Amino acid sequence: MVALGDWEALARDRLDPQAWAYLSGHAGDGVTARRNRDAFRAATIVPRVLLDERDAETPVELFGRRIAMPILLAPVAHQGLFHPMAERASAMAAAAVDTILVASTLSTLPLEAIAAAADGGGQWFQLYPQADRGLTDELVARAEAAGFEALVITVDAPVFGVRNVEQRAGFRLPPELAPANLAGRASMATSSDADGLAALLAHRPTWAEIERIVASTRLPVLLKGILHEADAERAVAIGAAGVIVSNHGGRVLDLAPAALDRLAPIRDRLGRDAIVLLDGGIRRGADVWVALDRGADAVMVGRPAMEALAVGGPLGVARALATLAEETAITVALAGRPGDERTVMVAGR
Repeated sequence: MVALGDWEALARDRLDPQAWAYLSGHAGDGVTARRNRDAFRAATIVPRVLLDERDAETPVELFGRRIAMPILLAPVAHQGLFHPMAERASAMAAAAVDTILVASTLSTLPLEAIAAAADGGGQWFQLYPQADRGLTDELVARAEAAGFEALVITVDAPVFGVRNVEQRAGFRLPPELAPANLAGRASMATSSDADGLAALLAHRPTWAEIERIVASTRLPVLLKGILHEADAERAVAIGAAGVIVSNHGGRVLDLAPAALDRLAPIRDRLGRDAIVLLDGGIRRGADVWVALDRGADAVMVGRPAMEALAVGGPLGVARALATLAEETAITVALAGRPGDERTVMVAGR
């Protein structure tokens, strides 16, 4: 397994059709999902040569924690669909290669068990704000008590997207894999169609609710699912430490732009004081380089890491992350450090 793409075919063979439909699926016709990848394919790196580079290490510091690579594990729900160890495997892998797992509200395992599996490594907690404000506050308090070091609030999925791939496969989450953090209580992120769209929209979070959460927690907060500069600016204005530029992997709103195409405008609007991460379409170290060059502090990887999880458990995820980190270091050695005056990005600038 020498590249992230090598895990896909084996994962498809190993997973049952419903689990594969959930992992590989997208909203609508998959236009946005394809745009995420196509945006990187359209990028061009013009390298500088004979650079005085003594090494190609790419560590990054986020909220006071230094990690070995500018690559985080994105929040992915229901990881028990892909491996019996579920999020425990992902937490172990992240700790092994010295990076950060962002644990999902909709995890198979309780957030406390995920934190324990990291062996003291820093992790972040991804929050879907709930219709029940008390449940939202409970989740934040539990994350703080368990030692999570940042809070990622997903803001782009108040309702399901049109996921025809899952519908055609008849996907249903097995009862034994119900989200442990919700303890049988309904989640606005997973409510069924029978609840009605109007009821769901009536309980979707607003800017006022996000501002309340930001003000109530001692953790730094990032808003995930930002594509518009004005939303990024407003996020920082209400106290968020930064944003994650993301279209939810093309799983929510089809015809949304590629995440990469929105990265530079958002970074330009926010300047250098805010944290900006990119999620969506990363498959190669050269992709990481391009994202960093356009203003990301780090990137997040979700789907390909879950393919590695399905095939190799914690060792598979660690291997996938290490492969991507090595490719990133090689790209830096060949092209120079992203964002440095010695390097030139042509496409998309």
